[in-house]
Amino acid sequence: MAMAFPKIWYSVAVGFLLPFSYAHTDFFTSIGHMTDLINTEKDLVVSLKDYIKAEESKLEQIKKWAEKLDQLTDTATKDPEGFLGHPVNAFKLMKRLNTEWGELESLVLKDMSDGFISNMTIQRQFFPNDEDQTGAAKALLRLQDTYNLDTDTLSRGNLPGVKHKSFLTAEDCFELGKIAYTEADYYHTELWMEQALKQLDEGEVSSADKVYILDYLSYAVYQQGDLGKAMMLTKRLLELDPEHQRANGNMKYFEYIMAKEKEANKSSTDAEEQTEKETEVKKKDYLPERRKYEMLCRGEGLKMTPRRQKRLFCRYYDGNRNPRYILGPVKQEDEWDKPRIVRFLDIISDEEIETVKELAKPRLSRATVHDPETGKLTTAHYRVSKSAWLSGYESPVVSRINTRIQDLTGLDVSTAEELQVANYGVGGQYEPHFDFARANEPDAFKELGTGNRIATWLFYMSDVSAGGATVFPEVGASVWPKKGTAVFWYNLFPSGEGDYSTRHAACPVLVGNKWVSNKWLHERGQEFRRPCTLSELE
Repeated sequence: MAMAFPKIWYSVAVGFLLPFSYAHTDFFTSIGHMTDLINTEKDLVVSLKDYIKAEESKLEQIKKWAEKLDQLTDTATKDPEGFLGHPVNAFKLMKRLNTEWGELESLVLKDMSDGFISNMTIQRQFFPNDEDQTGAAKALLRLQDTYNLDTDTLSRGNLPGVKHKSFLTAEDCFELGKIAYTEADYYHTELWMEQALKQLDEGEVSSADKVYILDYLSYAVYQQGDLGKAMMLTKRLLELDPEHQRANGNMKYFEYIMAKEKEANKSSTDAEEQTEKETEVKKKDYLPERRKYEMLCRGEGLKMTPRRQKRLFCRYYDGNRNPRYILGPVKQEDEWDKPRIVRFLDIISDEEIETVKELAKPRLSRATVHDPETGKLTTAHYRVSKSAWLSGYESPVVSRINTRIQDLTGLDVSTAEELQVANYGVGGQYEPHFDFARANEPDAFKELGTGNRIATWLFYMSDVSAGGATVFPEVGASVWPKKGTAVFWYNLFPSGEGDYSTRHAACPVLVGNKWVSNKWLHERGQEFRRPCTLSELE
């Protein structure tokens, strides 16, 4: 019985490759770029399934060979001399042992993973790195704080407006806790280690180890001043692993500290002060503006009085009788009175939005801010997004948008900065800032030679399921994203002095994908379009 081993063809399509320019570019700062990773992962899954099929085909051949040889050897071993008395059986035994078993050995040794490993090697250069994983983890913690989400809600994925519900495993929670721990953020370490422990206690099957979780958790609790709870957690750890060296050492130390505290016999007043200190751990570095900013992001800001609301109107606006809009005025509504913020509705079409996004996406890079000390552009943890700049000469669509801004604002766009397109990442945000340069930043726009930023025009190019508002903490205003609209405000008074009430922020995106584009208009060229006044605040 001759056994033939046909060749196994294992083809792996090295399909979707990210453009070379995307090789690591802070993926976590742009949902737009992260969508390409979905296609990369899908390609790897197809490659992996091909590898599994090849391995299954190989094992099936080996199995058939084993079954046939099992029957043959059963017969032969019952009467070896009689079996070999047949000359054909003798020949085939020689052939099998000399040739066919060698072929089988080659098949067994054949590595079917070459194609998959090759694909992985090619794709790995476009994978996120530790910085991306840490950035995404910090984003979850930021969303938790900004939107007052408890760990269980976040872990179970119970977020408003989600289309594809997802949840965090105990191992995921443990990883979040570890990242917080490396940042010496013991408040979030405690929250996420407790969540991991809770899910394991509820019976979740996981590779996460309770001993490791309790080790991190007890130390994080101790760092926040709760000695009693730290001792309780350490005792639980020692019940699971009585020989744990660090836990035994910590337990002796905790007992020593506890004994000293009893000796000191602290007064109840001191204890109350300690409790208050513990409850403030999370907020210890929070400024009043920060609290106000987070409240506005949640929609909990100060409400405008009815009297002020009556002064806000909606209207058809023709750009002060601009010829392009006399017969077809645009819809405009007041968002806020001081500073005056107006919104233009249906001001950019879906087709224009897609064109702008397609032009910008290949160029998106980590958004930067002006460093007031060096005067140079630098990335910052408080601005999590990617941006690109588009010139009017690159596309008739961009040129048309620039003309529209000029017609409706009455300001000269020839001295404005290029159209900036931004896409926000996981928990993407831009914390409170001014668009204009303050007195202590005289050289901020010196290289442009066009003066300060007199006004800001901001297009919303996507709806956002939850979060992502533009808020003005100084005055309590919240402007929510609405696709196809734009908002406009002046950063400077007519006198040229900065309007500090325009300090604003982009709230973290809780659910969804936020695309915006903005135009910063400068002072030069506006001398007769917006004349100066004699008062600094007019």
